[in-house]
Amino acid sequence: MIRVAIVSPNHALRVGLREMLSGHPVIQVTGEGTRLSDVNERETEVAVLASVPSARGLEDKPFAVLFLTDDAESVRAMLTPNMTAWGILSTEASAEELAAGIVAVAEGLWVGAPGLVAAWMRLPKGGGGSGEESLTEPLTAREKEVLQHMAAGLANKQIALALNISEHTVKFHLSSLYAKLGAASRTEAVKRGIELGLISL
Repeated sequence: MIRVAIVSPNHALRVGLREMLSGHPVIQVTGEGTRLSDVNERETEVAVLASVPSARGLEDKPFAVLFLTDDAESVRAMLTPNMTAWGILSTEASAEELAAGIVAVAEGLWVGAPGLVAAWMRLPKGGGGSGEESLTEPLTAREKEVLQHMAAGLANKQIALALNISEHTVKFHLSSLYAKLGAASRTEAVKRGIELGLISL
């Protein structure tokens, strides 16, 4: 289970976020507070910061951070190279997007909603060796669906239910995914999928 702390001065917002994450198979809300200093570092793997005006000292924290804000520039000022992992999502993010973001940063991945961080990237489109075109064999539509569900933290059985296919078929798609992406594990496959722009978080 990924242990999550929710930080926001807004009580209603904390309650809402906790409800959005309740019942998720791999996420457990273990704490909440109004300030970053309220977070129990030994009980937290990911801190979700919502409407937090200042979050100084993040570089010293052993947990990953997922910002929920529509003001990307305010977050940019808080980021340091020494942070464990971080991500930024819109305050309008769905429960599925929120969960996928938490799973990704917990695995040490960088997460950014395109509309918020596009200006930071300055990456050329269709550059050599980047994107799905760099794969020897492209992923099928079904494989992309399996990869997206995997990024959200769903187990094989849950992916099978979501896509209305058998668990055996899910395993078949996973084997194909690993081969095409050159991955040896779920984490590597998700990381590669994000790098290639195959997964939207």
